[in-house]
Amino acid sequence: MGQVTILLIKEIYYPILAAIGVPANLVTIVILFRGNCGLSKCISGYMVAMATADLLVMIINIIVYYIFSYHFPLSFLSHTPVCKFILYMTVVTLDLSVWFTVSFTFDRFVALCCQKFKTRYCTERTAAAVITTVPVLVLLEGIPFLFAYEPQQIINKVQWGCRSSVAFFSSPPGATYVWVHSAWVVWLPFTFIALFNYLTVGRILVANRARRGLRSHSSENQSDPEMEKRRKSIILLFSISGTFVLLWLTAAVSFVTTRLTNTTYYRGDRTDPGYISTETGAMLKYLSSCQNMCIYAATQRKFREELMNVLKSPWTRILRFVGNWEQKE
Repeated sequence: MGQVTILLIKEIYYPILAAIGVPANLVTIVILFRGNCGLSKCISGYMVAMATADLLVMIINIIVYYIFSYHFPLSFLSHTPVCKFILYMTVVTLDLSVWFTVSFTFDRFVALCCQKFKTRYCTERTAAAVITTVPVLVLLEGIPFLFAYEPQQIINKVQWGCRSSVAFFSSPPGATYVWVHSAWVVWLPFTFIALFNYLTVGRILVANRARRGLRSHSSENQSDPEMEKRRKSIILLFSISGTFVLLWLTAAVSFVTTRLTNTTYYRGDRTDPGYISTETGAMLKYLSSCQNMCIYAATQRKFREELMNVLKSPWTRILRFVGNWEQKE
């Protein structure tokens, strides 16, 4: 019964997630590229990078791997070389999503807490360099995954499917890589995000108390644009990084407890608690790749306005076309 339940949930969940996540990230990229949200080019660059990585997660991890490869087991996608490449890309896209979030968190930490370093680091040029460097490092770090799987079966001398290579994961280099990758994709990002947010909160609280003290003698009842700007930045930062950590938490715990060999291709009892927790963690972490648009809409007024303009634009054009056609008639 448990096996049927978890498989049925996956059958329903992933198509719905793709149907929501792909257009949500596409719309987010379009809105940010238009540059009418009142954000600096530096912030917009990181947000576009995160949305692009999340879009790739939706396309490669959800549509190609969880939907197409699963429902068409003997298609071109199931040839072992193609299968290996797909598995490699699922790792790469997730890593990109993670490290772009860390990069954004660090950029906001510098902007809010390091005034001297801010002028040199929080620039469009630096953001472009970071956004270019991160994918290169992620692509290189994931290369061992190309050698971590072997054919599941051979039919008429054609290799089909992928399964974890016992020789790779039981070898000292393979076992070491498991833990290195675990730290790279989970524990280092979690540590950095928690550290940067902690330092940011501490610095902002101290700065706000000092600012209130200075303003209390002359303009206590007047609004403070600087404090309002900090408040909005904090809300955006915590909404993105906090939601990311919460949605990844289950996956992070199950990733370590089951070790990497049991999380990619499963064999055996699918009612096992380890399997169920891993699949639940996967569903939650993939949800993190389609929720940023909701966060932006909830925390950024100008983003909401641009979102409404984008949603209304097709209908406005249709109505304009119909009106012009009726006039010609």
